[in-house]
Amino acid sequence: MICFSSFVVLIIEMELETFKITVLPLRQKMLNFSRRLVEDAADAEDVVQDVFEKLLHYNGIFESEEHLKAWLLRVAINRCRDLTRAAHQKDTELDENLPAPDALEEDGSVLDAIRTLPENYRNAIYLHYYEGYTAAEIGRMMAVPTNTVLSWLRRARAQLHTMLKEEIEDEVV
Repeated sequence: MICFSSFVVLIIEMELETFKITVLPLRQKMLNFSRRLVEDAADAEDVVQDVFEKLLHYNGIFESEEHLKAWLLRVAINRCRDLTRAAHQKDTELDENLPAPDALEEDGSVLDAIRTLPENYRNAIYLHYYEGYTAAEIGRMMAVPTNTVLSWLRRARAQLHTMLKEEIEDEVV
């Protein structure tokens, strides 16, 4: 017969093992995703921390690993949006003598161009091309119709084409 405390320890160890197998491998993906949505690496770390905290308190059931991944991405998008909104609401006066904050180094890459896109376009591009989600899956994650996602993808590609074409022409000249 097993005592109650041993049983509790066994359950905790099983949960920890399940967590290690299913959730921890997604941490780096979540960090990369968040890093593309917020400019500061520390903010991206905070987003991932908040996402996993929400997961810890989540009482629902995930149907599959893909459902878990989609839920994590949706929470990350919302948290990044909250951080961005909060940053824009701050009314701080900057002294002209202060150095500019560290910005992402721009090297003319496609990622730099993607960062300049509007938020919905940027999220759709990332989820589709980097994470491999279909337009229908992205629509469910972002709570919009599939056709809206398809429009975002089309418009984002057109904007990227224009931006990158101009950059290539500038380099050639």
